[in-house]
Amino acid sequence: MKIRIFIPCILVAIVMMPRYVVAGIIADLQQKIAERTGEIANLEKEITLYQEELDRTAKQATGLNNALKQLELTDKKLETDIRVTESKIASAVDSITALKFDIDITGARIADNSKTLKKTLRERYALESYTLPEILLAHPTFSSFWSFVTYLDKFQTTIRTRVESLKDLRVSLEEKEKRLNDEKANLLSYKGRLVDQKDIVLVNKDTKERLLTETKNKESLYGDMLEERIAKREALEREIAEFEERLRVEIDPASLPETGTGVLSWPFDTVFLTQYFGNTPFASANPQVYGNGGHNGIDLRGAVGTPVKAALNGTVVDTGDTDAQCYKVSYGKWVLVRHYNGISTLYAHLSLIRVKAGDEVARGDIVGYSGNSGYSTGPHLHFTVYATAAVSISQPTGPNKYVSKICGTYLKLPLSAKNGYLNPLSYLPKIGI
Repeated sequence: MKIRIFIPCILVAIVMMPRYVVAGIIADLQQKIAERTGEIANLEKEITLYQEELDRTAKQATGLNNALKQLELTDKKLETDIRVTESKIASAVDSITALKFDIDITGARIADNSKTLKKTLRERYALESYTLPEILLAHPTFSSFWSFVTYLDKFQTTIRTRVESLKDLRVSLEEKEKRLNDEKANLLSYKGRLVDQKDIVLVNKDTKERLLTETKNKESLYGDMLEERIAKREALEREIAEFEERLRVEIDPASLPETGTGVLSWPFDTVFLTQYFGNTPFASANPQVYGNGGHNGIDLRGAVGTPVKAALNGTVVDTGDTDAQCYKVSYGKWVLVRHYNGISTLYAHLSLIRVKAGDEVARGDIVGYSGNSGYSTGPHLHFTVYATAAVSISQPTGPNKYVSKICGTYLKLPLSAKNGYLNPLSYLPKIGI
């Protein structure tokens, strides 16, 4: 859906059209915005239904048909996400147009009021130039003099009223200009989101096509593929655990933020924890999955395409995609951000990466979108917190060389000494706060 933005020359419109006509145009635009708000609400209900169906499907037995169904439902949900964003773009365009009209009307009213006020002040100055004898000569009777005094009083009241009106109009203008800037920022954000959403749709389609190619649409081949991936994943985790066990770093506790202070923000707007840090029940029951080392972060439920936000201001150390080197056995698409307080954060299993190495990010900036890349049993975000002194990116050569025997290739990903993994919940706000 292509949206062409045509915003007429507002100043010319004001000059050429009566204000009641312009007011009618603004009312029509506001009506369109209200209608689109209703459309967006209906589409968001549709998205909720798709997500509920995805949640039900995820609880069903693992199988090729179920996996394909999840990909198809995800595709429908993502396409509906796009329709929501397109509606928001159209609504923002109408809001910008209406605000520009409104701002110019307000500006014209300010100009009119200023002109009238200047005229009134000149009249007051002329009256104040008269001496008392001159006034008495001009108004010889008591009634005439009293009428003049009453006129002066009303004159002063008129000036005060016009000054207050002018102040109110200027405050109104400032508010409308702020709203206009906010809408422009929203429009820019929506346009960026739309591009990202379309890219995520393509990623989802590619995943489906690859699945069909690898399994030849046969349930038996799908089962074999899963078993092979699980075995490879477990072997890789043991290999990484052994590599990290050899890393030695001394960490000064004073270099880390105080725990329990909530220095980080949650990377999702809506938080639903699916696995905690360390020796969780799942990690304890399946030690082979994490190389007997426990879970090195936390997992947060997040549908494919959910914006993932930086937990704190920082610099992007690097990004990567382990699927490009060793498919579906590790982090998939990941982003590592170094913060300025001694800790770094990892965002993994993304569907799309929005940043690159060297980028400066602020708390709340989108670094990517939740997904199902790497070894993942369902769409989610894996979030790890490191002591910055302990974490580094593996290299194909040099002191931090890591060439995986399991994958048969260099595998680019963050690696850390065991004491460098920190419990994210020690630095995140309590849920519900």
